[in-house]
Order: sequence, then structure tokens, then C-alpha cells
Amino acid sequence: MIRAQWEWAFDDAEGRLLDRPISPVFSNQYDAEQWLGEHWRDLARQDTAVARLMHDGTQAAAPVAMRIH
Repeated sequence: MIRAQWEWAFDDAEGRLLDRPISPVFSNQYDAEQWLGEHWRDLARQDTAVARLMHDGTQAAAPVAMRIH
């Protein structure tokens, strides 16, 4: 049995896919979203403008803007 994979794709301010940082792969959406909630500030400091949750290679939710106010 192949398990579903959830991971984050990160884009810069121009919408280009970043090759760094790299998201861990999660077995469920809850864990993926919890991880982003814990790490979004660090990601924003690494020039990540948008995070997109991917489920088995397909975008699974609306993009999340990474902004530090």
C-alpha cells in the first residue's frame, strides 16, 4: 500500500519555485499544516513568499502568504 504524501512547495515573490528550503514529507495534512505553523517565520526569512500544500504532487489548498509584520 502506498501512503499519501503531503509536502510544501515554496515560491519566491515573483512566483518562481524555490529549490530551498525543502519541506519534509508528511503522511497526513494535519501534520503538514502544523509544521508550517511552527516554521513559517524561518521560511519567510529565507525569502519564501508563498507556501503551497501539495498532496501527491497536486496542490491541495489555497496558497499561504509568508509575511512577517
